[in-house]
Amino acid sequence: MPDIVVLFFVLGLVSGLMKSDLNLPKAAYETLSLLLMLSIGLKGGLALHGNISVSLLTEALVILLLGFSLPLLLLPLLRVVIGLSPANAISFAAHYGSVSAGTFAVALAYAQSNQLELGGQVTLYLVLLELPALLVAIGLYQMTQQRHSPSSGFQVKALLHETFTNRSVVLLVGGVIIGGLYGYEQGGVVVELLTNSFPLILALFLLEMGLVAAETLRKFRWRYWRVVAFALLAPPVLSLSGMLAAIILGLPTGSAVILAALAASASYIAAPVAIRKAIPEADIGLVMLASLGITFPFNVLLGIPLYHQLYSLLM
Repeated sequence: MPDIVVLFFVLGLVSGLMKSDLNLPKAAYETLSLLLMLSIGLKGGLALHGNISVSLLTEALVILLLGFSLPLLLLPLLRVVIGLSPANAISFAAHYGSVSAGTFAVALAYAQSNQLELGGQVTLYLVLLELPALLVAIGLYQMTQQRHSPSSGFQVKALLHETFTNRSVVLLVGGVIIGGLYGYEQGGVVVELLTNSFPLILALFLLEMGLVAAETLRKFRWRYWRVVAFALLAPPVLSLSGMLAAIILGLPTGSAVILAALAASASYIAAPVAIRKAIPEADIGLVMLASLGITFPFNVLLGIPLYHQLYSLLM
């Protein structure tokens, strides 16, 4: 059986295809988006609390480098081979350079059920790989906008301000800082309420994303076959970058499998929230069909065990 939250996406998808009048009020969607970003940030911060060391900082730097590299490596492929528009190429690079919380949860469960050795900081990988891709995407889009408006000139200060004051970035970083400072014990009810409510918040968010995907599916044409091929082929290739980083860092097998799965995943939580706001020209429905409709099921059903086998062969 698939994860129950995924069925909420299916519900939204089917409802949208049936042209039901089901929809989430805009205020509810905005609230869910904010809660999701803060919850993800807190999860990473809680993993940091009381565990900061030189080895952890080195590990974080390598994973951050991976996070910044993935969207930059994907962008030329998406523009030239897949043939996406600049806005959609940047959107896809952000989503596939970023990571999936659902894939993380499934990979963690897989590692635990197979009794694979895990490091205590694996939750931090989620935040470390989520944020860089969003920063790169927003920065690339701002530079593209500046090129189309040469009279305004390119201002580094304006770019940095737009990038670091984006609400998704603020909540992710803020959540990490708060969670890292207070931890589970001192954070008390607030931390527990947000982290325990995460599955419900995610389920309602996916319901909305299903409705968005259905709207795009109704106008789907075979000319998008390259997008479908990319969504199927990208995960195994991207997983190799996570395995390489794991080998460099000397991670235990469970942590390596989780890192490979995250590198292979595509965001359907943080990236849609950020890109929908920052890049209004991007077709969020199209990238959601690729990331949540194709890449996510592939990773859950086939990918994670495959990455485990590949890593075992490499080691």
